[in-house]
Amino acid sequence: MKDLERGYDAGGDDRLNAGWRAVNASAETVDKVYRDTIRARSRDLERNSDILESILLAFERNVVGTGFRLQAKTTNEELDTKIEELFKEWTRPKYCDVTQQQSFSEMCQMVVRRKRVDGAIILVKRYMENGFVPFTLQLFEVDDLDTMRTGGNAKRVVNGIEYNEYNQPIAYYLKKYDAYGNHTGVSERLPAKDVIFLYKKKRPSQIREITELSSTLPRIRDTNQYMEAVSVKERVAALLSVFIRRASPDAGGIGRQAAGAKGMSYEGKSLTPGMIMELNPGDDVSVVQPPAQGASAADFVRLQQRLTGSAQGISYEVAARDMSQVNYSSARQGLLEDQKTYSMEQQSLKDHFLRDIYEEFLEAAVLSGQIDIPDFFKNKSMYLKHEWVAPGMKWIDPKKEADANKIQLETNQTTLEVIAASTGQDWREIIDQRALEIEYMREKGVMLNEKGAIEAIETEETDDES
Repeated sequence: MKDLERGYDAGGDDRLNAGWRAVNASAETVDKVYRDTIRARSRDLERNSDILESILLAFERNVVGTGFRLQAKTTNEELDTKIEELFKEWTRPKYCDVTQQQSFSEMCQMVVRRKRVDGAIILVKRYMENGFVPFTLQLFEVDDLDTMRTGGNAKRVVNGIEYNEYNQPIAYYLKKYDAYGNHTGVSERLPAKDVIFLYKKKRPSQIREITELSSTLPRIRDTNQYMEAVSVKERVAALLSVFIRRASPDAGGIGRQAAGAKGMSYEGKSLTPGMIMELNPGDDVSVVQPPAQGASAADFVRLQQRLTGSAQGISYEVAARDMSQVNYSSARQGLLEDQKTYSMEQQSLKDHFLRDIYEEFLEAAVLSGQIDIPDFFKNKSMYLKHEWVAPGMKWIDPKKEADANKIQLETNQTTLEVIAASTGQDWREIIDQRALEIEYMREKGVMLNEKGAIEAIETEETDDES
């Protein structure tokens, strides 16, 4: 038994673990107690912490960037082109956003940000006449869930969401507001098929969101407070700080004259740059020069940013925008690991958001007559085939990557589609554009070699000189 007591240090109850008290409970039992508090603190740091903002911007830039590109995959290339052009037009703010304020790419950026800060975001599919494809999106925050709604008539409603016996969402109850933004006390019941509730599920028993920054927030807050303290100390150190030492407590006078002496009081006085002040007779000055901590603070903050970045799956260099301590090999390895994090986020968006949006868009386009596909509903699965091309990644050394791609392509280890997708491009558009450029160069007399590269052309003046 004594040997078993030493089985796991983490399970011990000695003095080292005396303050470590934890319980086993379902995800919702734990999360519901802290969900609103953590979300509020996360939003507070989003507004006031540059450390957190740098992390959020890194995800916006690399997960969404300038936006995802649609590639329709029907068997008809002409139809594919028409669908892609129609969807590109739909992504304008006046069509895709019910408020007509955000483009589809901007909505995707908001999805990434709110999912990380709030833990989730809600998108509602709306169908309304707008002179185009009658399909649009409305974004809601998780605060809009009517958590006071209770179940009735055998309905199971938890925190504003109605579930069946398998914890599958059946409907969502969203608050309604008046013209002044006040909750009217009434909620709208929306079927789950019309709602996209995006959040990251980490446990089987989890049915609601919890911010993905929960493990990072305390460290960011501590770092902010530390930096504020260092900043105040540095500002004080930059001034001439003094203490007044009185040579005699009665320097202002003796006996009855002390009451009538006009001395200077130092209470409430503060230091200002370049200040010169007259002292009382008999007073002396001791200069205070506190040691500065700016240099040591840099190492501390660097460590904290490294930890906060790693907790979110990105490197210190991306989180801090500091490339001063990397070489080519370490920078490339860090970039590869960062791309894995971004790829996971992109795949999650494709699976739970983008694919659903495209299917609803195409069906609405067919029903409204914007696209003519007579057998669409008979062969729906075939016409709904598509791919999303994520924004491309630039490499540290483009020449080395280009040479590697060339070798892989020549040895049939990859395809032009894969290479183009890695840079956020459509391989068909590359070929079409290159064909136009080559044809134009030939018309203009530009010489091309057998590989399609431009060759130097000797002018007549050069021939005469030779």
